[in-house]
Amino acid sequence: MSLVDIVMPKLGESIMEATILKWHKQAGDQIKMDETLLEIATDKVDSEVPSTAEGTIQEILFNVNDIVPIGKIIARIKTTNSNSVTPQPITQIQPPIENKTSNTNGKFYSPLVLTIAANESVSMVELENIFGTGNEGRVTKKDILQYVNDRGQSSIIPIQEVSIVDNPAIIAPHSSQITTYSGNVEIIEMDRMRKLIADHMVRSKHTSPHVTSFTEADVSNMVLWREKVKKEFEKREGTKITFTPLFIEAIVKCIKRFPLMNCSIDGDKIIIKKDINIGMATALQSGNLIVPVIKNADQLNLVGLAKQVNTLADNARNGKLKPDDTSNGTFTITNVGTFGSLMGTPIINQPQVAILAVGAIKKRPVVVETPHGDSIAIRHMMYLSMSYDHRIVDGSLGATFLTAVAKELENFNGERDF
Repeated sequence: MSLVDIVMPKLGESIMEATILKWHKQAGDQIKMDETLLEIATDKVDSEVPSTAEGTIQEILFNVNDIVPIGKIIARIKTTNSNSVTPQPITQIQPPIENKTSNTNGKFYSPLVLTIAANESVSMVELENIFGTGNEGRVTKKDILQYVNDRGQSSIIPIQEVSIVDNPAIIAPHSSQITTYSGNVEIIEMDRMRKLIADHMVRSKHTSPHVTSFTEADVSNMVLWREKVKKEFEKREGTKITFTPLFIEAIVKCIKRFPLMNCSIDGDKIIIKKDINIGMATALQSGNLIVPVIKNADQLNLVGLAKQVNTLADNARNGKLKPDDTSNGTFTITNVGTFGSLMGTPIINQPQVAILAVGAIKKRPVVVETPHGDSIAIRHMMYLSMSYDHRIVDGSLGATFLTAVAKELENFNGERDF
């Protein structure tokens, strides 16, 4: 008989913690190997966590809605057969997490909180004095982000009086009175996913100095080719051909020429990613957003990209994505043109350094240069915009890369096969 520790699993490179949504088992219950133990959520995806052992639930250490760091022990299972235990790789990193996230007084800080503190020059003394709203008074992401925001104002609001996520109302400085709203209003509480998205966006802006470059592309050859082959493509391959895989194909070609666009930053180190994993922002029926990732996109042909795009998009809308489906992205594309926008200024999906937005394709009269002189023609035109981390991507590189993507789209071979 032995006790097996169940820890919060690793869910992706940029994910440092997860929220417990539901326990499927309670202390004293029997559980089988790989049976669902609990449901968790991050700012990217909801997921079920299976048991890595068979036996009796000895102890559950966290409650529903608790935010738990990756690698933290969340439950213990008493087993009667040691052979039933499957090693859990994440337990190997659990002790270092404890060592790195506790101060000399034993107060726990998640790796994410410590990263934000370092980026915002928040000293350990300041950190120890922040009022924590998390489990056992722990400082959460929203706590330290609120502290950083308040610290930059002339009148500081005590952190315990306001939460940027939990309180939709505005609280006056040095007062716990909730401001009343005049006029005919409706107050809607954010759902859990919207709170997480909001926090993720704020954190990205706090992390990266954003710069956005714009260009346009004549995508007439691509539009006409797709119109010509789409019926045959679907009949032969069993999936539709949208513009997204064509955009991704062009981006991948340009990343190979400009590998610095496919990197992340760790302190003063630049981590260039050899794998090209393209995230594609996908709108859900709820209005929320999720970013499934096409792994090793450079190793897929157009048919492979189309099938991956369609499968991931369908799974996202039907709530069937797995944690691995949203992890380890190295570059993101978002199609703001889906809803009619001509262009946008997207927010970087951390820890990446760039995100490219494609706008709506519109017919416009443009000047066309030919060997016989200039003429005006009706062409399919599209704006592209790219936000990038100015800590590592300078304007020259950002603009050059964006222009290269536009040229790839403009030079699309309208006679190609698929």
